[in-house]
Amino acid sequence: MRLPLYQVDAFTSKLFGGNPAAICPLECWLPDALLQHIAAENNLAETAFFVKEADGYRLRWFTPAVEVDLCGHATLAAAFVLLECLGLPADHVTFNSRSGPLTVHRQAYLYTLDFPARPGTPIPISEALSSALGRAPEAAFQARDLLCVFPTEADVAALQPDMKALAALPHFAVIATAPGHHCDFVSRFFAPAQGIDEDPVTGSAHCTLTPYWAARLDKPAMSAKQISARGGDLLVELAGDRVKISGRAVLYLEGFANVAI
Repeated sequence: MRLPLYQVDAFTSKLFGGNPAAICPLECWLPDALLQHIAAENNLAETAFFVKEADGYRLRWFTPAVEVDLCGHATLAAAFVLLECLGLPADHVTFNSRSGPLTVHRQAYLYTLDFPARPGTPIPISEALSSALGRAPEAAFQARDLLCVFPTEADVAALQPDMKALAALPHFAVIATAPGHHCDFVSRFFAPAQGIDEDPVTGSAHCTLTPYWAARLDKPAMSAKQISARGGDLLVELAGDRVKISGRAVLYLEGFANVAI
C-alpha cells in the first residue's frame, strides 16, 4: 500500500526551522501497531494521521514511541497539508481528537490553533527534579506537563538536563521557561519518557505556558519563542478556558510511504 506522506516545518517561516512533523492522510484507519511503526520509521517528534469524518477530520498523533493526547505543531502541519497541499476550499478546518474538537483558522500565511488551556497547579520542587535539570527552578506547576520557571532566558538556554534522570520522574514532560529578551517569554520542552529528549517547538506546552504568563504579565496576548536548536516563533492569546496559538509553516517534502498490511 502506498500512503501519501508530507513533512512540514511548523511554527517557522523558513525551511529547516521550527518543528518538523510528518502528516499522513488516510482513507480509513489502519491498525494502531502499523501507525506506531510508521511514526517510529519517520523518527520525528510527531507523525499525525487524519481521516475524513462527517463533521470534519479525526486526528491522531504519534511520537516514535507512543500515541499522545495533544500536539500543536503536528495539528498546524495537518491543517497546512489540507488547506495548502490538498486544496481544501476553506479558511479553517476542525479536527476531532482525544482532546476534543480542535479548530485551525488560516489568515494569509498565519495559522491559529484553538486549543484547551491547561493551567498548572503549584507543587514543591523536588531535589530529583533540580538534579535532573542541572539547577533548581524558582517555581514549578503541574499540568499534563511540569512547568518549571527560571529567572532569565540565559538560565533556560544553558540547561543541559540529564535525560535518563528526567525520564525517571513522574511527569509526562518538563517545560522550562523564563522572561524573554525580544519576546514576552521563552521556553524549552523535554520529554525523554515519551521518546523525545528535546522537542524543537511544542504547541501543546503553550496550553500551560499561556495561562501562566498571561497572569504574571497581566496581558492576554503575547509573543513567545521556543529556544531549541531549530527555534520557533509563536503568538499566543488566552481566551477564557481556551488558548489561541498562531504560527506559520513551510512544506519540506511530499511523497509516499510503502507499507504492507
